[in-house]
Amino acid sequence: MTPERLRALCLDFNGAVEEFPFTPQTSVFKVAGKMFALSALDSVPLGVNLKCDPEQALRLRAQYAAIAPGWHMNKRHWNTVTLDGTVPDRLVRELIEDSYDLVVAGLPRAVRLTLDRP
Repeated sequence: MTPERLRALCLDFNGAVEEFPFTPQTSVFKVAGKMFALSALDSVPLGVNLKCDPEQALRLRAQYAAIAPGWHMNKRHWNTVTLDGTVPDRLVRELIEDSYDLVVAGLPRAVRLTLDRP
């Protein structure tokens, strides 16, 4: 997966924006001011931190060597996915969507409705 494709996937959701609150090289993807993905898009190998259900996070870490506890994140709720080709792109897309959905689920109902995610 390319950095351009990762950026496009993250920005494909309603209300998703890219910000750079840490460094100019670190993209933080947010919805309604809450982070759902974080990546240094110029890193080699490319990786992305994604929010994840704790039980699913453990299963994914056991199944894929390229999925590890979130680097510099709450290890229970975040995974770092190294995009080295060993995790299928389809699964990466699903993990990004799951991360987005987990963040949106924690937003007030009125905000969720504006995002078409009741």
